[in-house]
Amino acid sequence: MDEIVVKSLYTPDCPQEAINLLSKIAVNLPGMVFQVLQQQNGSVFVLYVSSGCEYLYELEPEVIQADFQVLYKLIHPQDIKTFTESIAFCRKTFTPWHWEGRIVTPSGKLKWIQGSSQPEVQTNGDWLWNGLIIDITNQKQAQEKLQESEARYKAILCAIPDLMFRISRDGEYLDLKSEGANITLSREEIVGKNLQELLPSDVAAISQEAIAKTLDSGNLQTCEYQLPTSLGVRDYEARLVVSGSDEILAIVRDITERKQAEIALQNLAQKFAKAFSCSPDSITISTLEEGRFIEVNDSFVKLSGYERDEAIGKTSFELNLWVNDGDRLKLIEELQATGVIRNLEVEFRQKSGKLMTTLLSAEVIDLDGIPSLLAVHHDITERKQVEAKLRLSAQRDRLLAETLVRIRSSLNLEEVLQTTVTEVRQFLQADRVFITLNNANLGVRTLAESGDPQYPSVSGWSTNDEDYLQELRNLLKDNVVRVVEDISQMPLSSKVTVHCQKFQTRASLAVPIMLGKELFGALIANQCSGTRHWQPIEIDLLQQMSEQVAIAIHQSQIYQELAELNTNLEQQVQERTAQLQQKIQEVEELHRIKDVVLHTVAHDLRTSVMGNLMVLKNLLNQGVGSREAGEQRVRGEIVASLSPLSHGSYPIPHTQSPITISRSIIERMIQGNERQLAMINSLLEINSCEKEGLEIKPKLVQFSTLLGGIFAQLEPMLMENQATLKNLVPANLPLVMADETRLQKVLAHLVTYNLQNNPPGLNFTLSATVEAGMIRTQIQDDGVPMSKVDGDRLFDLHVRDPQDCCSTSIGLKMYLCRQVMKAHGGEIGVLTNRKRGLTFWFTLPLATSSTTKYP
Repeated sequence: MDEIVVKSLYTPDCPQEAINLLSKIAVNLPGMVFQVLQQQNGSVFVLYVSSGCEYLYELEPEVIQADFQVLYKLIHPQDIKTFTESIAFCRKTFTPWHWEGRIVTPSGKLKWIQGSSQPEVQTNGDWLWNGLIIDITNQKQAQEKLQESEARYKAILCAIPDLMFRISRDGEYLDLKSEGANITLSREEIVGKNLQELLPSDVAAISQEAIAKTLDSGNLQTCEYQLPTSLGVRDYEARLVVSGSDEILAIVRDITERKQAEIALQNLAQKFAKAFSCSPDSITISTLEEGRFIEVNDSFVKLSGYERDEAIGKTSFELNLWVNDGDRLKLIEELQATGVIRNLEVEFRQKSGKLMTTLLSAEVIDLDGIPSLLAVHHDITERKQVEAKLRLSAQRDRLLAETLVRIRSSLNLEEVLQTTVTEVRQFLQADRVFITLNNANLGVRTLAESGDPQYPSVSGWSTNDEDYLQELRNLLKDNVVRVVEDISQMPLSSKVTVHCQKFQTRASLAVPIMLGKELFGALIANQCSGTRHWQPIEIDLLQQMSEQVAIAIHQSQIYQELAELNTNLEQQVQERTAQLQQKIQEVEELHRIKDVVLHTVAHDLRTSVMGNLMVLKNLLNQGVGSREAGEQRVRGEIVASLSPLSHGSYPIPHTQSPITISRSIIERMIQGNERQLAMINSLLEINSCEKEGLEIKPKLVQFSTLLGGIFAQLEPMLMENQATLKNLVPANLPLVMADETRLQKVLAHLVTYNLQNNPPGLNFTLSATVEAGMIRTQIQDDGVPMSKVDGDRLFDLHVRDPQDCCSTSIGLKMYLCRQVMKAHGGEIGVLTNRKRGLTFWFTLPLATSSTTKYP
């Protein structure tokens, strides 16, 4: 409207008059009126700007007239493009200009403005723009709020999973919202149809009636119905409200799950009612504040002794159920803190006055707005009684065990008896427990007693009255336990009655102490405070304790006898010790003589054997050449060696004929002497090992390399005996600490043993594995096996059978093999198999960070 007014005021013939009129009208317009002239050369002149620019742009009219571009600079950067495009479209199409956008005033305010203009082309080709710019910020803000509200309500509407229908009074579907709902018909199949066409007749009738009530009353109406669907019969609830003239809005919700839950709840309530009435535990419902019973079950009636009508309406205090009134206060405090109690052990009193123990579980519930207490009582009275008996039984067993240990560890009879009566009295909680001695010469006297100080003591009491003693013995004859719960009810003699009155005995339990078939005494418990019913477990305790006391007494008697024998034994031991020391000295002297003899004899034998070896080897070396020439030369040397010059004071007559000895005999003589020398060296080494231990010089070596080097040295011996070696030792075996010289001798002895006890052509297999921090090496052959007995003692030091396949020399070397392996921290052994011959094995420990520092 403002734009039309401005346009009508301007005429090309009188521009100044039009401007004056614009000035007068612009004062009353809510915006800025402007007139701009755009010449063909692109120059722009602001002919007029109303004072509304001060409010709208926060600029004076003069500032705008001086530079029209200042308005362009205030346009929001995001809206400059639409502004430019709107101007270009207007000039191109000669249509009115209209634009909405944002500006940022010099003070920083963001405003929405709306600009309108009707451009006119002048006769000279210039463009004249008459227009109006108004502030639409409030309108835009209201529009944005409206859009936000519409979006919010639309989101809420979309989030509601219910069906929504607009239905007319006559039952026609006007519209629906079905997003998120389970519906099989499309919108086109529903809108425009009537209830009678889509719903079963009974459901349609219910719905039509509800529509009429809603429109007539103007109030919310609710109806429920069932419909068959592809998922089965479903329950629905419809809420109807007036939404227009003769139309309602129906919100339909699937309540199948709720209905099922209600049915389940009803079933649960029935089950609870049955559980409440049939539970073997007492269940009560009472008010939380007073404890007044609202409902009780049959188990409560049975447990408490109160009938149902006696309990309902009464409080637990009125029925005197609480043994300790403070228990209910503690119960309420804990319920207020936690809201629930589980298995709280509480004592209650029955109607008869008998006490019972229950496990109480309780929870606060709301019953018609009244805070109430649902309590379940599980009767554990019998269990507590059984537990008490078990505790007594455990105490009894502990007491018996401790007494047995004490008897076995102590020989002080007086201490054992006194401790026994003290602990028995503590267990029985009796007023007096004591042990009496029955002696033919001394009569009856008390050996030990533990009693309550307020009652007379029987300690030191004794009597020699034979009639009285005989009556007491008769009471305990035949090893029978005497149980008296009330002395006044027993037919006793006057002497026994006087005795009981003197010591204020009201009840008694007496168990005889038997040594074999002889009555030694009795273990007696007295109750002086009143009569007493003795429990079977108490009687059993005294019986078992009497047996332990009998053992202690018997043990004491044996100890006395042993003490008497000990005196004689000590003297005999001293004599035997002196004799033994003398024998030890004699044995030590024999060992010293043996060592001297062994060294002397071994030294002389070794010297003689080495001399023989030197002569024989010299003779053998001089006989090199043909066998016949060699034998002649050897014969000559032997003759020369037997001449008078070679025997000193034992001349041989010149007339003696020369001795002819073949080369093979000399070789066998050399071998025999070498065996003797090796055996002598082994004996000396074994003797040194037994006295000082075997010395080894280990160093860090690669075991596979070590084995390869050792068997390379043994290769000539293997070739001489036509033997082969298959080396299966892996090259990557770990390092070991070993004495190479000692280990080489061990392997040489093992191979020598096999070669000497088998024909030529023996096949060896060498293998090694790592097992449990050890290297296990095996040397297997296919030769002759040996028996298990021979294998078990092969490495032992023992006298060899002359017929044994293993000579004494080899036996000594095998013994030294074991000593060497033990010195290394390993073991050695042999396995025999009829098909595979023998398998020698030995183990060596792997080198560790500590063993690598071995000196």
